Amino acid sequence: MSVTSKDVKKTEGKTWRRFKDGESEADWRDRQEIIFQAGWTHKCPEYMLSTPPCQGSCPAGEDIRSYLNIVRGIEKPPVGADGKPTMSWQEFAWRRLTEANPFPAVMGRVCPAPCESGCNRNQVEENVGINSVEHFLGNWALENKLAFNKPAKETGKKVAIIGGGPAGLAAAYQLRLKGHACTIFDDHAELGGMMRYGIPGFRTPREVLDGEIQRILDLGVETKLNCRVGKDISMEQIEKDFDAVIMGLGAQAGRALPVEGADAPNCVTAMSFLRAFNEGRLQHVGDKVVVIGGGDTSIDVATVARRLGKVTNISEKDLPENVLAGHVAHDVATIAARQGVDVVLISRATIDKMAANKHEIEQAQSEGIEIVGGVTPVAVIKGADGRATALRVADFEMVGKDMKIKEGTERDIPATLIVSAIGQAVDFTGLESYNNNNGLIKTDKNYRFPGKENVFIAGDVIRPHLLTTAIGHARICVDGIDAYLAGEELDRRPKVDVAHWDMVRRWVETGHEYNEHHGQEWGTSAKKDLLHNFEDRSSRYVIPSTELFLGHFAHTPRNKRNVIHLDKDSALGNFQDRLGQLSEKEVVDEAKRCMSCGLCFECDNCVIYCPQTAVFKVKKKDNPTTGRYVDTDYTKCIGCHICADVCPTGYIVMGMGD
Repeated sequence: MSVTSKDVKKTEGKTWRRFKDGESEADWRDRQEIIFQAGWTHKCPEYMLSTPPCQGSCPAGEDIRSYLNIVRGIEKPPVGADGKPTMSWQEFAWRRLTEANPFPAVMGRVCPAPCESGCNRNQVEENVGINSVEHFLGNWALENKLAFNKPAKETGKKVAIIGGGPAGLAAAYQLRLKGHACTIFDDHAELGGMMRYGIPGFRTPREVLDGEIQRILDLGVETKLNCRVGKDISMEQIEKDFDAVIMGLGAQAGRALPVEGADAPNCVTAMSFLRAFNEGRLQHVGDKVVVIGGGDTSIDVATVARRLGKVTNISEKDLPENVLAGHVAHDVATIAARQGVDVVLISRATIDKMAANKHEIEQAQSEGIEIVGGVTPVAVIKGADGRATALRVADFEMVGKDMKIKEGTERDIPATLIVSAIGQAVDFTGLESYNNNNGLIKTDKNYRFPGKENVFIAGDVIRPHLLTTAIGHARICVDGIDAYLAGEELDRRPKVDVAHWDMVRRWVETGHEYNEHHGQEWGTSAKKDLLHNFEDRSSRYVIPSTELFLGHFAHTPRNKRNVIHLDKDSALGNFQDRLGQLSEKEVVDEAKRCMSCGLCFECDNCVIYCPQTAVFKVKKKDNPTTGRYVDTDYTKCIGCHICADVCPTGYIVMGMGD
């Protein structure tokens, strides 16, 4: 008896359904027979490297698929003359990861992981835990005191980096790898920028941050701290002393609330709040804290306030706004037992549409932080002493691009401290001529400042975004500077601008000789010094799930990190790292869930299902390598395209021939 589609559970959106609605299994079998009986076509298999969507979604451009394949054991570390691996798989994976991002231990904790949202595994059950693998590798490198390899030679060129945050430090790292000398100028006492002064220490443990920064400095990076360009040294002098400049100023000034009464002394910005906390000056807050925002920064402020709590009988000098203004610092020795505070987070977006990481929103709610979505601030209510006593909010609706307050919905939320987390701004004092975009800097596509071929821009000063975005900017800037210093014209950046896995490099690493062959030439399949029937389209193409054979992948539960969940009481005074680390076995198992989109992962499907035995494994004596695990004998191939149909990763494409 044939099974019709009505007997089969519907799985809309899945490409691995064996037949469509309205068809029977017999219909599907008929098409299968047609394939097996096919004589020939004009197309034969070609091995086509594409960018996976995880990597295409990573602002830093990490070669994610590559280091996951190393962790799972598909790509092996290179071997030395003695035939033994030159390093462990952990080190090999870490070195591949850090080609794009020198902060895996930090980003493995705080990055909201857009790579995981882009992961094709979401079409099967749940994304690969990429962030948790990065976390493990970053920690392993710190524990084993791994260092970056110093450049083989120095170019003699000097580059100034303005700003020692994620963009500036990542730029210093990339510049040193290319042999350029560099000096970081920063107006803080310590390096790190938003990683140190913007993100709470219980999310970026200071020993982790310091360890990853020191590894960069050990490459030979010079620093000038407590030095503001435009005040302590002029930009003109910088350009005179250095061959090129990278401006990674960051956006560490907060935006005040644009409502009446927001000039109250206890109505402050998120940036000043977090900086005072991270510098150790702010040790407690008032009775009721109201935070306005909706992004990750607002969540950070709310959770910090919950942990700090309040103390009784404080003097006027100990009011939070006085500490935030830099007048005094709370004396830890005199602080009595902490008590809990009420924290309310206000957002124009509804809770399900807030920009903050969903996991962090849930954590904040579990800690007793009240989140009120879908309302907007309309005024700050002041008391007789001029201090804020409440935030007035109201419901609203959008009429075109204009916001309209719904009359009669206004209500007051009591507050002894109001924190605005509605955005960040750049302080251009002394560098006003670079402010060409209403408080930001507009650049060309190579992140070069218009009219100044020696000045490049990176990070939040272009557009406040993720830490990983700033790191990605730095890599692109350094590519541009490297070309500029060599006297070359800057090439147009690739459409998919990430750190691609390099098949040719891996080919050479495994002992092959490689030579370029251009144009059509008969008999190239027999040559051992080139990669035939292979094309790298990764700089222009991100492979979607529709080009994979998803039916190959069994449902495999994700290995999730242990997260310490706190409640309203246990959060008070708790400044410990909440995020646990996967074990080595869990990390390997999680990497094995990667579908290696766009690159062979040695499943043998094409070899098993080829009816002509045209597809074959490359013999060990011929030194097979990742991406060249199989090959095709075109004297046998009839173009039936079964190999492409059963390739789970979409690596085989029927592209050879007319």
